[in-house]
Amino acid sequence: MERKIFIKNIALMVLLPSVFIAACNDGKKVEGSAVKEKMQTFTCPMHPQVIKNEMGTCPICGMDLVPFEKNSNDKALKIDEKRQALANVTTVLIGENNLSGAKQLNARLVVNPEQSSYISSRIAGRIEQLYVKETGVMVNKGQALYQLYSEQLATLQQEYLMAIAQERQFQGDRIEKQIVASARQKLLLYGQSEQQVQQLVKTQKKDPFVLFYAPESGVVAEVSVTQGQYVSEGSPVLRLEGYGQLWVEADVYPDEAKKVKPGQKVKVVIAGWEEQPQEMTISFINPSLQSGTQLTQIRGAIPNPGNQWQPGLQANVFLPAENAGKVLSLPVNAVVRDGKGMHVWLKKGKDSFVPQLVKTGQENDDRVEIVKGLKNGDQVVVTGAYLLYSEYILKKGKNPVDGLSQK
Repeated sequence: MERKIFIKNIALMVLLPSVFIAACNDGKKVEGSAVKEKMQTFTCPMHPQVIKNEMGTCPICGMDLVPFEKNSNDKALKIDEKRQALANVTTVLIGENNLSGAKQLNARLVVNPEQSSYISSRIAGRIEQLYVKETGVMVNKGQALYQLYSEQLATLQQEYLMAIAQERQFQGDRIEKQIVASARQKLLLYGQSEQQVQQLVKTQKKDPFVLFYAPESGVVAEVSVTQGQYVSEGSPVLRLEGYGQLWVEADVYPDEAKKVKPGQKVKVVIAGWEEQPQEMTISFINPSLQSGTQLTQIRGAIPNPGNQWQPGLQANVFLPAENAGKVLSLPVNAVVRDGKGMHVWLKKGKDSFVPQLVKTGQENDDRVEIVKGLKNGDQVVVTGAYLLYSEYILKKGKNPVDGLSQK
């Protein structure tokens, strides 16, 4: 009997530690799973690629990390009334009204090639003096540009002097007069001015140096030679650009281009000179698309008094749009546009906001038509929409339109 009791006690002593260890392990598993479920991730407001499992600072910029709901499938964004006021989030009930105005196109000012002057060497020789050696310099009409040394020119001058001397010996001879006129015309065609020809006759001394002057006023856009360089007849020397009239090139989609006609008048507003709108007549519609885009171009010219505008300035062209009556419309800034589509934010309840995909139609400076995605009476965010968009990406770690479909 005592032997049985002794064996039973030994067995209990062996089993108890195993049971205790198993119980501890089970407790740890339960506790670990609970911790795992409650684990919160954090990210940096400025660098969303930084994701950590504990609160801390961003290793890039040092900002405090914020909670990051990366596993949340809830489309609603919760923002209390105080934060709505601070972010200036306001809403309106969308309804039908009239929409009129103009379609705004992005445009730019460019050089009008018709205002450019190409200066080339009229005779072979050496550039003895180059008075304009850099681009961007303003040149006035009649200003000396370069001096050319040419033996060929000296020969032509000598021929002219000999023709005059021959004519004096045979006064009234018609052929001699024609020879003099021909020699004189050659000098003029090779770049000699009337004053230089008269000076040659007066001094009876040939001069192989000839000055060339600017035919028009403009800005030096290109210098093709250097001082001391030999040039042949017809070689390019300078290119002048005139800014008295500039082209306006505007980007337009093909379906919009169908509504535009040459000769149509449009308004042009140049960035920084909004108080000086210009009227432009469309002179050209490009029949082909720009390389790598789905855009074509329309073009017209505007005057540039005092050369106050430079090529490269941004501008806006306003195409008159057809009046649309009784359509759903919103302020332009209420529609968030990104690479995945256009969407707005709807207010649901007191502090809940959800994204909604929309399709837009006509648009003017202030408002845009909503063709699809909303209905009469929807409460839509009209200010602060982009802040909600940023807040959603920051908190959820994904684009608000992911998985959305239009109504």
